[in-house]
Amino acid sequence: MSYADTLLVSGEHIVRRERQHPFVLVWSARLAVIGLIFALILLILRAFMSPDLANGIVGQAAGIITLLLVIGGLVSLAWTAVRYRSQEYVVTSRRIIHTEGVFNKRATDSSLEKINDAVLTQSIWGRMFGFGDLDVLTASEEGIEKLRMLIDAIGFKKSMLEAKHELELELTRPVMPPMRSTTASATVADAPTGPVPTPAPEPAPAAMTADDVTKALSGLADLRDRGAVSPEEYEAKKAELLGRL
Repeated sequence: MSYADTLLVSGEHIVRRERQHPFVLVWSARLAVIGLIFALILLILRAFMSPDLANGIVGQAAGIITLLLVIGGLVSLAWTAVRYRSQEYVVTSRRIIHTEGVFNKRATDSSLEKINDAVLTQSIWGRMFGFGDLDVLTASEEGIEKLRMLIDAIGFKKSMLEAKHELELELTRPVMPPMRSTTASATVADAPTGPVPTPAPEPAPAAMTADDVTKALSGLADLRDRGAVSPEEYEAKKAELLGRL
């Protein structure tokens, strides 16, 4: 289980996971790779030294430097790989989560409700190797969530927008009354004799504040503009919401 899974709340599920392209790992490990290359060069030079020189101070110094470069390069390479694996970008049914860190974890998230737009940038190399940059514009204080060199950035953006659309439909979907029990369909002959009790009146819908109604109408208008609901459904729901003030 990844760290992002431990951050999920009740009713929330993961829609998509992605990481940065392996090119990021290669670039981050460039110093370790250079150190290993230098160690290999020193090892080859030491092999061509004369026995006297190889066993002398110069040869011993070259051997120590080679050993340090190999150990340091391998440790740095392993640490870079672990850090790369610990970084993850996740789209859930409620938000976008970015996790990073090996021992000290850090997680940032942006609610799908606050996402205003997403700007996708792909260079020619990104289109060839399947990565891109995604700037998610939100209404939070930070304003922009920057996702750099993301694998399949196009698919990630589509999943994010689809999850946002599903969340908006869920927030504006009317609550259906519970279905009547099958016992209510019994015949009149089976009903007990005597006066029929008057059913209790249904409770009135809960009142809403002006801010709640304005927010709900804004989301409903957005769904109407995108064709998710018909104008008639929009007007009916609008009248219902205004009646709850």
